[in-house]
Amino acid sequence: MRSPFDLSGKVALVTGANTGIGQGIAVALAAAGADIAAAGRSAPTETQAAVEALGRKFVSIQADFGSTEPVVRVVEETLAALGGIDILVNNAGIIRRADSIDFSEDDWDAVMNTNLKTVFFLTQAVAKVMLASGGGKVINIASLLSFQGGIRVPSYTASKSGLAGLTKILANEWAAKGINVNAIAPGYFDTNNTEALRADEARNRSILERIPAGRWGQPGDIGGAAVFLASSASDYVHGVTLPVDGGWLAR
Repeated sequence: MRSPFDLSGKVALVTGANTGIGQGIAVALAAAGADIAAAGRSAPTETQAAVEALGRKFVSIQADFGSTEPVVRVVEETLAALGGIDILVNNAGIIRRADSIDFSEDDWDAVMNTNLKTVFFLTQAVAKVMLASGGGKVINIASLLSFQGGIRVPSYTASKSGLAGLTKILANEWAAKGINVNAIAPGYFDTNNTEALRADEARNRSILERIPAGRWGQPGDIGGAAVFLASSASDYVHGVTLPVDGGWLAR
């Protein structure tokens, strides 16, 4: 009997898969059987090696998601290389930090364009492929700041709150058409985006004291949730933003 978590024969397009959470998700999906298209600004050399070591196909697509310009090309290159798109993971994102009183319009626009606008239009383009092929799975990478306000990251908080709302509206429109749209909200993970927090001794200590698990998350910790939401095990799960946070929101 085939496992409901088996992704054999599936193709996953993962954005921002060169390091961190995106890399962890890409490798986990490959371990479950999926072939991987990784789209982003930096060459995902380590991710490619890990995926190919699992015996899965891998294609790297250069794309800067700071605008919608690469959207159509990313979809076309994925289809040409791997023959379809069954799973989309919207992981690529950026963060800018400053007190809200001083936050610049340039930093606001850069974050909102990458984290929300391009995510919507890439999802729209991929959904057209999924609708034509009978369905698929969309996984948005949200944040604890989809639930909370945070400090010194106004555009990031706005974008991730918006992404949680976008997850719901797309689930409402597409659930009956065979597309599951859900999100994962990582807690505090050891990634490039949190380097400044981990380098601040007082802030690092206060964060660790708040996490019941007592540690920062590692990229591999996100893989199980991604495989679940990408697989038939989650066929009746729609519009959910699933925290993977070491218990942070339970405090």
